[in-house]
Amino acid sequence: MREILFWGATGQASVLHEAIQGSDLKLVALADNRKVKLGKLGLQVMHGEKELIDWLVRRSGAELHFAVAVGGSRGRQRIELMDMLLRHGLKAASVVHRTAFVAASASIGECCQILAQSAVGAFTQLGRGVIINTAASVDHDCVLGDGVHLGPGARVAGEVTVDAGAFIGTGAVVLPRIWIGEGAVVGAGAVVTKNVPVGVTVIGNPARVYVKK
Repeated sequence: MREILFWGATGQASVLHEAIQGSDLKLVALADNRKVKLGKLGLQVMHGEKELIDWLVRRSGAELHFAVAVGGSRGRQRIELMDMLLRHGLKAASVVHRTAFVAASASIGECCQILAQSAVGAFTQLGRGVIINTAASVDHDCVLGDGVHLGPGARVAGEVTVDAGAFIGTGAVVLPRIWIGEGAVVGAGAVVTKNVPVGVTVIGNPARVYVKK
């Protein structure tokens, strides 16, 4: 069995823990920047990088892998955490749920999460730290940049490009050949029919730019 640490100890960690059941990964530690009490996974949570370093110094044994259990629109933070853990000698692990479909021609970057009943289509490319959440799908010839997150049930049609750190919310639909800019947010249930500029939030059907009043 490969031993794995999750950085992040709340909701996304619960989903990841279920996803590694029946695999060759065994959860042995949790860490989080927040002070999290002992949670559902039955492990004490280390607080911050310093406690992690102290634990690593004391630890002996097998090579240690990691996954970053930080979801939502925090893709940039997820990549920063990945880089920190790599600096400390941990090995990035991608997690693919046993019920997920990944096309043989798809390209999967390090530390991706492809969760229950999700699908990654032919010739699609996933960057580093991408999350394809429960029952989400990304069709053929798409390119998803580092830190992109597709929420549960999101649907991305063929030949779509989603730049780094963008978040596509629960149940959203992105039509073919659309471009979604870096750091953009697609609201839950939105239907994206036009390109989405860098850093904006779009909502509705058809999706339109959301402006706070």
